[in-house]
Amino acid sequence: MNTKIVRIGNSQGVRIPRPLLDEAGLEGDVRLSVTEEGILIESLSGPRDGWVEAAALLRVQEDAGLLDEPLSTEWDESEWVWE
Repeated sequence: MNTKIVRIGNSQGVRIPRPLLDEAGLEGDVRLSVTEEGILIESLSGPRDGWVEAAALLRVQEDAGLLDEPLSTEWDESEWVWE
């Protein structure tokens, strides 16, 4: 995809189409760095950022168990050998 560098106030920038941002998973704050090929735009947050903190919080809460009780299925009874 080709685009133009445009004036944005006292700076310059490029307009990135929404589908391209969605596909790259970019939103909010990003990191810019210069590479041999040009300028690299990277997300500051990863797909699982915050999971460790959320799991630690669940661990100290009283209702940190399973949302639904496990259900036994016919496959469980006929295929598994319980010892």
